[in-house]
Amino acid sequence: MKNTDIKRLLYTHLLCIFSIILSIFIPSFFLENFSILETHLTWLCICSVLVTAVNLVSYLVVKPNASTKRSSLSYKVTRFLKCCIYFLMSCFVFHVIFVLYGAPLIELVLETFLFAVILSTFTTIPCLCLLGPNIKAWLRVFSRNGVTSIWENSLQITTISSFVGTWFGAFPIPLDWERPWQVGFSYLEQQNKCL
Repeated sequence: MKNTDIKRLLYTHLLCIFSIILSIFIPSFFLENFSILETHLTWLCICSVLVTAVNLVSYLVVKPNASTKRSSLSYKVTRFLKCCIYFLMSCFVFHVIFVLYGAPLIELVLETFLFAVILSTFTTIPCLCLLGPNIKAWLRVFSRNGVTSIWENSLQITTISSFVGTWFGAFPIPLDWERPWQVGFSYLEQQNKCL
């Protein structure tokens, strides 16, 4: 059983990585002048949608926590709506946290919000797919020694790694804006124009 769970978990993560790679190459076939650097907002939206779709499909197919509670349509619709509300709440909470940590409030509001959406995609969506909108289960998984399965352990590691990666990715940003040593880069740009 454990070996099967490890294989399913591996395939789920490989599919998520593959969806990120696809989000780099697929849009260039459908959108003119698509580049991750120039049209980064479009790429963030596409990446978020693809990763969400892959997470939903893979967790529906694999069913790591097959629940036998209720299978009525009203229960499923209510649970889906709660999950959507939790996802939107996490997007707004992350956006507020980013602004409190120094992201521009008005100038780059779309970039900041899409960054919150992509972080919610990598943290909240897997939690919602695996645990559902059950706050007690979330607290159990993210508390000390609360993990009961390999899926929950992977969820814990992935979520914490996403937060740590976000922090380390944003940490050096204030270190290299408007510093005197950046004058050399404008010199290199002038040199490239002459060539």
